[in-house]
Amino acid sequence: MARIDYAKIAGDYAQARGLTEGGLAGWREAVRPYLGGLALPVVDVGSGAGQFAALFPSWFGVQVVGVEPSAAMRAEAVANTSDARVTYLHGDAQHLPLADLSAGAAWISTVIHHIPNLPAAAAEIRRVLTPGAPVLIRSAFPGRTGGVSLFRFFPEAAKVVETFPSIEQVEQDFGAAGFRLERVEPVVQVSVQSLREFRTRVALRADTTLRGITDEAFAAGLARLDTAILGGEAEGPVIDLLDLVVLR
Repeated sequence: MARIDYAKIAGDYAQARGLTEGGLAGWREAVRPYLGGLALPVVDVGSGAGQFAALFPSWFGVQVVGVEPSAAMRAEAVANTSDARVTYLHGDAQHLPLADLSAGAAWISTVIHHIPNLPAAAAEIRRVLTPGAPVLIRSAFPGRTGGVSLFRFFPEAAKVVETFPSIEQVEQDFGAAGFRLERVEPVVQVSVQSLREFRTRVALRADTTLRGITDEAFAAGLARLDTAILGGEAEGPVIDLLDLVVLR
């Protein structure tokens, strides 16, 4: 079960969390070796509003099956995707609506912390992937939050990440399903073009870590942001680092 009610935030999600294609250039190059030229579809586990599912076909010429449990988020994804190579289906990481050995890769973006039974999800992902296919996980992980701008202003939110599965836990649970850890790489993304834009997005509170802190801590973080903007930090892009974990 998700840590956040996506039915309530689906309408704000793209505005609050969506990234531009240019801002995701680092991710495009980081995953190209794994997704370029796949003959079978990529399964986007927890595809949300379709941020990556909508881009992968144009980036890599692949088909994508987005699997998302939230009807509201699937509706947003359908509305935001025009490429016929993308399909969205109801399901979750533990119940993928795909045949055995039918996918060429699995993509799991900022979803790993919502999966209630990671060993079961790993086994289910193994079922649908062909032998040797990669699992690509994009996330913030415990002990590795220093490159995320949000946590500079909302340190309490960084503590929420400490409750997420660690890389070691992911390696253990996926290892039990027959995967091995191949790579851990921080990837640069341009999240927004200015701190003012960042403040507008953050105020929507469409983020698991921000939903996991008190209203007082959230207000204090907004105040820190306002102080930084008034102090002249409003210009220039906000650049973040999230980790890419590759298993195979």
